[in-house]
Order: sequence, then structure tokens, then C-alpha cells
Amino acid sequence: MGIPTNHKAIMLATFVAFGGFLFGYDIGVISGCLIMEDFVARFGQQHADGTFFLSASRQSIITSLLSAGTFVGALAQALTSDRFGRRGSILIWSGIFTIGTAIQTATIHSIVQITIGRFIAGLGVGALSAIVPLYNGETAPKAMRGMLLVLYQLQIIIGIFLSYIIDLGTHFIHGPASWRIPVGLQLVWGAILLSGIFFLPESPRHLLGTGREAEARRVVAEMNSLPEDDPLVTETIEELEFGIRAENEGGKATWAECFSTRNVLWKRTLNGMMLQFIQQLNGQNFYYYYGDTFFKSAGTNLDAYSIQAILGGASVVGTIPALYLIEAWGRRNSLLTGSVLEAICSLIAGLVGHFLLAPNGTPTDQLTARNKTGGNTLIAFAILHVFSYSIFWGPTPWVYLGESFPLRVRPKAIALGSATNWLWNFLLSFFAPRIANDIGPLILLIFFGMLVFGFVYVYFFIPETKGLSLEEVDEMYRSGVKPWNSPGWRPSEKHIHDKDTTTTEVREVREKGDEDA
Repeated sequence: MGIPTNHKAIMLATFVAFGGFLFGYDIGVISGCLIMEDFVARFGQQHADGTFFLSASRQSIITSLLSAGTFVGALAQALTSDRFGRRGSILIWSGIFTIGTAIQTATIHSIVQITIGRFIAGLGVGALSAIVPLYNGETAPKAMRGMLLVLYQLQIIIGIFLSYIIDLGTHFIHGPASWRIPVGLQLVWGAILLSGIFFLPESPRHLLGTGREAEARRVVAEMNSLPEDDPLVTETIEELEFGIRAENEGGKATWAECFSTRNVLWKRTLNGMMLQFIQQLNGQNFYYYYGDTFFKSAGTNLDAYSIQAILGGASVVGTIPALYLIEAWGRRNSLLTGSVLEAICSLIAGLVGHFLLAPNGTPTDQLTARNKTGGNTLIAFAILHVFSYSIFWGPTPWVYLGESFPLRVRPKAIALGSATNWLWNFLLSFFAPRIANDIGPLILLIFFGMLVFGFVYVYFFIPETKGLSLEEVDEMYRSGVKPWNSPGWRPSEKHIHDKDTTTTEVREVREKGDEDA
């Protein structure tokens, strides 16, 4: 039996995770554009004195239309993933994203055109946010699946960080190039992902599910750098066939099945949605929205672009250790540890911000030593919070989402989780500024409460999936093991025996068919 090298799997997972880069870059780039002089003059309104401004309502519509598109796209990809395959679906939605970007870049003065462009681009971003963990979860070897799924979150953070750096570099330019360059670069990112049509293979699970066994065998062999007749390839194909045969006994999957008692799907779908909900209410996005206010409270002269770059850099650095820790510590420990660390940061930052910071808008030369100490403390814990989020709660919910569902409902269940993420992303961006305007830094105590809730939820409801194949995850849920005992759970001997019996039957049926032919 050969020894898999997995070089191909790593390369393909890295490439597919570029969909996360599109996701992150598109989110990050607009925040800088909204305060660029030429952008405001073209899409804003004019004061009586002739100066231009972007009203809160216009800013809201420009930013929220992306979230609306992502919500729709995350759900719609479930249809294309089943009908056209994972590979075809990636290419379709990459094309839609590129079209949306082109519409935005070509806009001259029409706020309607740029918002429509953002909605269309959002369709692609939302769809890819679900397809990438779906594809990588189905193609990655189980020993590396967590690490390869973390690549998705890493690319999201790199996309956000790079967009901040590009905004920082172009906002000095006079004229439309200041915002057209960062927005237009997305055409390049979309073209890169579209190039996958030339070498991106289809998911072997989808190929087997649609009866293309020879193609699936070829893909498994390529992903492990082994010949097609190697025993390891045969064993992998047989394991997949066993799982698919069991899954297909119930006929065509529906959305309602995601919440059925069959294979405990209701619990698995709810867990995926809840982790995405808790992730969005960790509080990290609040620091991106209000980081400039906090930094100014400490007496710094950094502008909003520099502040975003600092927070984005902390996020990138924090995501790198997650590539190792997701497998070394596992999913449960990562989420539990992240809840504790982030809760501490939120509690300290919220109380310090409330009791020590100067009122918003206080001139820098009027800040007291107490105000500056409070501001510096809050800044330090803001960076620690974002750093901790990037290690634990940033990537882990996406990993869990990509490895928790059987083939028959996987596109729909992952779509529900991704749509939950985008729904709460929209609600947070819409309501957080209004809440913060009323209670200031005490809003961080809301996130503290959510992180405490997240710790309790993970402890009692989220089982450990590290080191298990997707088929073994099925068995673990059916076994009824308590989540806190799941790290020590192993597949039963009965399951292995049943698998061997079933795959033997599958081979016999295939051989008989070859003889008849």
C-alpha cells in the first residue's frame, strides 16, 4: 500500500480557499472607499456650503446591499452545487462575483449602479463562503482537513488586511483612481479563481454520488499522489461508497430534512447555525467599526486607515497558529479556549472604556493622563481580542461547518450555516452603531455575555470531530455520545464490519455488471 503525500490536496485546498480571499477583500475594501474624497463627491450629497458628505442612509445602502446579496448567494449555491457539482458551482459564482465587480468599477456617479454591483458581487461572495468549506471538507484527507479548512479563514483575513493596505496606499490619490484601483483589483481576484476551470477536479464524493466512479478514483489517486490501483485508493473509494449508499436510501434530500431526526440532522444543522451566530457576536467586528475612536481616546494621531491596518495585521498573525492548533487542540478546545480569552478581553475593555475614556469628540489636547491610560488599555485588549478571535472563533466554526454533514444534505446544511453568518453580520452592522451611540463601550459587555453563552453552548452541545472521516462523524452523532465525552470516542467495530460487508456487495454488483456487459 502506498503512502499518500497529499501535495496535490494541499495545493488545491489553498487555491479553492482563495474564495475566502474574495470574501475578505470585498468586505474590507468598501470601508476605506466610504471616506475617500472622490467617492463621497460622486455618490454623496452636497451641503449648502458646497462640500459633499455621505449620509448614514447612503452609507447603509452601499454596505448593506452586499450583505443582502451574500445571504441570497449562500442559500442559492445549494442548488448549483447539487446540479452542476462543486467545481462547476465555484466557477459559476466566481463569474457572478466578477460581473458585480465590473459593474461597480464602471460606475461614474450612479449610487444605484454601484449598489446593484455590490448586490451582484455579494451573491458570489455569499455562495463561495459556503462552497469553499463544502469542497475542501469533501476533498481533504481527514488527518489534514481541519488545517486545510483553516486556510479558508486565513485567506479571508489576508483579503481584509490587503484591502486595508491598498486603501491606505490609494486614498492619497486625487480623482476616481483612489477608489477604482482597490475596487477594480477584484476583477483580477475573480479571474484567478475562474482559472480553476483548467485544473480544478470535482469532489470525489460528488462524483460517486452521481455514479462517476472512474473519475472519483482518478481524483482520489491524484489527491494522494498514488496510482489508481493502489490499495489505499480502493479503500478510500469503498469507504465513500458505503457512506453514499447509506445516505441515498432515503431518496432526494430536501431543506426540511436538514432539521429531521434522521441521523440526528436537526442537531447537526442547529450546531452549525449556532456556531456561526455566536461567531458574529464575538465582538471583533465592533473593534473594526470603532477602532479609530478608541485609538484617538489614547491620544494617538493615527488615521482610520492606519488603525484598520493594525487590526488587520493582528488578525493575520493570529490566524497562522490556528493552522496547527485546530488539529493539535481539536475543535472543542479551540472554541472553549477562545471563549474564555475573548470574554476576558471584552469585560476589561468594556469596563475600562466606560469608566476611564474621555467622552467621544474630546480634543486630543484635553485628554487627561487617566483618559490616555484607559485608551491605551482598551487598545491593547482590542488587539488581544482580535488576535484571539483569529486563532479560535474565526476559523473553527467554518471547519466544523465543513465536516459535520452527510453528502445528501451537505450543500443545504452548509448553506444554512453560511446564511446565518451573513444574516447576523448584517444585523450587527445595522444595529451596533445605534447601540454604541447610546451606551458607548458598554456594548462590549453584550459581547462578553455572548462569549459566556458560547462557552456553555460548546461544552454541552458541540462534539469533537478531529481526526474523523465524514462518514465517522455520521456514526458519532448516531451513537448519541455526550459532547464532553466525544474526544475519546472511536468508531465501533460493528461499523467497520458493516462497511466491509457493504463495500464487498458493491464490488460484487459492479463486477457482475462488467461481466454482463
